[in-house]
Parts: sequence; C-alpha cells; structure tokens
Amino acid sequence: MGVELKRDVGGHRPMPEVVRTEVRIPSGDAWLYGDLALPVGAHGLVLFAHGSGSGRHSARNRQVAQALQNVGMGTLLFDLLTAAEEQTDVHTGEHRFNMALLTKRMQDATLWVTAQAQFKAMPIGYFGASTGSAAALIVAARLGERVSAVVSRGGRPDLAGPVVLAALQAPTLLIVGGADHGVIELNQAALQFMRCEKQLSVVQHASHLFEETGALEEVSALAAGWFTDHLQKTDPAQAGMRRQGHST
Repeated sequence: MGVELKRDVGGHRPMPEVVRTEVRIPSGDAWLYGDLALPVGAHGLVLFAHGSGSGRHSARNRQVAQALQNVGMGTLLFDLLTAAEEQTDVHTGEHRFNMALLTKRMQDATLWVTAQAQFKAMPIGYFGASTGSAAALIVAARLGERVSAVVSRGGRPDLAGPVVLAALQAPTLLIVGGADHGVIELNQAALQFMRCEKQLSVVQHASHLFEETGALEEVSALAAGWFTDHLQKTDPAQAGMRRQGHST
C-alpha cells in the first residue's frame, strides 16, 4: 500500500492523494489479481473490464484510470482471466469471447467490492473495453441500481444481447472511434435497444485502439465527465427517471 501526492502539469493545483493497494479477489476456484487506487475522499469507484487479450496492465486503461483518479474517482483494474487462462488464450483465443466466464468474474469482483465496509455506500461504475464492455453491461443489468453508470470504449455491447440492453438501468456512454468501421454500426444498433439514459460519442478519426494523437485523452475526458455526473447516491426521483428511460 502506498500514498502519493501529485501535481498537475502546470504545478499549481495538487492532485488528490491516492492510496494504492494490490488486491486478490476470489471467483470460484480462481483468484483475480487487481490494482485498487483510491483517492482520499473518493466519491465513487470504477471497476475496469478489460477486452480481448488484455488485462490490468493495459496502458490504455491505466491512462483512463489516472484521469478518473485526478477527478476524485477510485479505480479497480483487475484481470478477468488467471495467468494460466491468459497463456492458453494467447494460443487458442478460447476465453476472450467466453461471455459466461467473463460475466461471472465481473459479478464476483463487484460483489467482493460491495462486501468491503469502505465501499458499501459508495456509488459503483463500470468502464469496459471490447468484449469486457459486454460483460460489464450484463452485470450492470443484473445488479440494477447498484451500478450507477457504465462507459464502454470501443466495446461490443451487441454481445450482451437485446434483452440485457433493454433491461439496463445504469446511464450508459458508448465511445467509439470514427475510423472503427463495423464497431460503430454495432454500437449504433445496440443503442436502439437501450431504454436507460444513454449516449453514443464518436472520437473522430480514431481507430479501434484509439492510438491516434489526442484520441485517448478525449476518451478519458468523456469518461471522467460521465462518471462525475452519474456516480452519486440515487434517490427515489432519480430511480424513477431511470426506469422511464432518457436518451441524450
């Protein structure tokens, strides 16, 4: 565990103190390893669901996580697959589209988090990428109002299925690259099934991995804004609005 104090690029405004802890999360017979970063006074916690062939060390997701920490959000990046499963998946690809397995791992991680005293009353959000987005959406639909918001980056929400998408209550932001042809259309189609508060944001000229200059920074800003707006305790009036559905 460690505590750090950072300053912004200009050196004028101190960034939040962040307590960083490595955690082990039980899921059936497996242990999932994760990196928990909790700013002092955090007003929400975002769990990251990584995509195909990726894990908690993903540089792209770590950049997004840092942006969230800078605005006072806690983050939990963890491996949906064990080290042995990852090795197998590199050669066979058999686990990356195993939605039953990925969904179970995502749900187990969420239940582990919410069982911790410090997170019992804290709003929870999901940030998913690629196939991890589908796992995040499925679990969000299952857990209802316990999940306050979802953001998908270059995701495959179509893999969650129309019934799940229609059952979502959590405000959901789908982010896709303007040059990610095929994935844009899948996200547009998925959006039509959603009845929750929803938005599709296209990062112009960005490809699937958002490797272009400034693309990931835009993703980070969009995600930080969405979670800042929605990671808050839900009162009855807000819950009613969610059930009625609102689109932006």
